[in-house]
Amino acid sequence: MTIKERYNSVIDYFLTHAQDAKTELNHTNPFELLVAVVLSAQCTDKRVNMHTPLIFKDFPTPESLANTDIETLFPYIKSISFPNNKTKNLIKLGQVLVKDFNSTVPSAIEDLVKIPGVGRKTANVIASVIFKQPAMAVDTHVFRVSKRLGLVAANLKTPLEVEKILVKNIPKKHIADAHHWLILHGRYICIARTPKCSECGLTTICKYFESVQNGKPMKIVSIK
Repeated sequence: MTIKERYNSVIDYFLTHAQDAKTELNHTNPFELLVAVVLSAQCTDKRVNMHTPLIFKDFPTPESLANTDIETLFPYIKSISFPNNKTKNLIKLGQVLVKDFNSTVPSAIEDLVKIPGVGRKTANVIASVIFKQPAMAVDTHVFRVSKRLGLVAANLKTPLEVEKILVKNIPKKHIADAHHWLILHGRYICIARTPKCSECGLTTICKYFESVQNGKPMKIVSIK
């Protein structure tokens, strides 16, 4: 199977079985999604969604975040991973949006990464989900699933390496959706420790499944 055939098979599968794939972070506008994605770093979407309704209610705008303080905001975030850093980043996030972007979430990745708490992955999520750009956010799920399926080499070490190859091989019109396809597949089927291969419709083209069947499970470099 050529790499083009492999990509086509994966895309065809998800177009058939996951047409409505989308982010599981609850939000109603770009600002809310930005806050939610920042909070979701090394934390589950489910836990973030438990806390964001009150955060969005009491801090509905960049100005409201910019004008609060750590003591006020921390109780809203204390049950989410790394609450100290995230509290500080959200306040700075609000301040930067107000000062540099007229209280509007920017669409350009080079602008998004200037915002405290926003790395390339978060910037790609905002660019793809809100602004429908062909941006590929590579989290731990995308990193793992793309390697297991053979879309990228198993020995790649960084998310950026994986991102570049996926963007090169996935048609632009499918990149934003492919981000969600791979994340959700990794979250519910191709899980890290014990992938649910018996529930997967991609085993016929999956390099990981083939390696397991041959008794030599492929080794995958972990995300860095």
